[in-house]
Amino acid sequence: MRAHEKINYVELPATDIEAAKAFFTAAFGWSFTDYGPEYSAFSDAGLDGGFFKSDLASTTANGSALIVFYSKDIEQTQANIESAGGTVIKPLFAFPGGRRFHFADPNGNEYAVWSDIQP
Repeated sequence: MRAHEKINYVELPATDIEAAKAFFTAAFGWSFTDYGPEYSAFSDAGLDGGFFKSDLASTTANGSALIVFYSKDIEQTQANIESAGGTVIKPLFAFPGGRRFHFADPNGNEYAVWSDIQP
């Protein structure tokens, strides 16, 4: 649903769009629609978006916004990410209100996962 002046779509860089599609399908069950060799849109992610062909990666170190996922079972989500080829780049840590970790997808883009559920 389109809401006036609300975030509607996000586009992320990918040096290898096929690797991005394989990773996010395996780790999170996303669906993709290809629009040529340099763009693939995703859905079933909570917010629709797409990957565009780029030699750059989105990381907080270079000033990019951080996409943060929520998980009801953060350990299982981390296992799914690692099994799908993601790399944990900031191990699970506690903060007031929950726990989180950061990971990189196969293209080097940085994301985080958080949970307010304590073990």
